Amino acid sequence: MNLHFTDRAIERLEKEQNGFLKLNYDIEDCGCVVNGVTQLVLDSEVGDYDLELETNFRPVLVQKQYKVFFDENMKLDYLPKYHCFMLKSDNEILNPRMRYINRIS
Repeated sequence: MNLHFTDRAIERLEKEQNGFLKLNYDIEDCGCVVNGVTQLVLDSEVGDYDLELETNFRPVLVQKQYKVFFDENMKLDYLPKYHCFMLKSDNEILNPRMRYINRIS
């Protein structure tokens, strides 16, 4: 899997030097695993089942069991007007207003 960061996304995240970036597939209170929501998380540790994605910026982790919900080639953009990220691929928009969660600070 490959994740391409836009220049705006890199500019927003380059200040976050410590920790590991993760695409977290959150299924809490969603009722079913297929109704999960993707979040961008800055975490202090790598999980036992985290896989590393190829990127043009810095490593991003995704949990192995949720890899099926992501496309092979994705793009991460930052939307300054809404103070959030957008995760998309050529096939679909995976999350138009993705939350960023800093679990370190």
